[in-house]
Amino acid sequence: MFNVSDGVPAGGEPVAVTFAAVFVALFVAHQVGDHWIQTQHQASHKGDAGWSGRWACVKHVLTYCATAMVSLAGLAAVTGWCPDGVPAVVGMAVSGVSHFVIDRRWPLRWLADRLGKCPDWLERGGGLYALDQSAHIGFLFIAALVMAS
Repeated sequence: MFNVSDGVPAGGEPVAVTFAAVFVALFVAHQVGDHWIQTQHQASHKGDAGWSGRWACVKHVLTYCATAMVSLAGLAAVTGWCPDGVPAVVGMAVSGVSHFVIDRRWPLRWLADRLGKCPDWLERGGGLYALDQSAHIGFLFIAALVMAS
């Protein structure tokens, strides 16, 4: 993140520009990490009950966060963006912890059921995937806000 002195970012870019760039970097990393880097075993078992399911989810979240860090490092290398330590760590924690909770599947299904989402849409109409992805993107937005603060 740009260091701010007297309300003016050190790099000359407004916080909104930093937020936008960080959000795009996190969104791209999300697409790559969730759809390309994640192994089939992780995808198939991260929602399973017990330690084996939790472990599959942890491994996915670790590779997902590593992908995000590579994306953010690329952003920094090309633009000169210099992330502040605490906001960067907190933002990555928001992304990683929320990703784990969402990908365990049962919390998302529990919430969908409480909100009255149609079971047919959830199971056969792509609803669970849509809710999963929209929840991830919402938390990426929050993570980018934290990192740009």
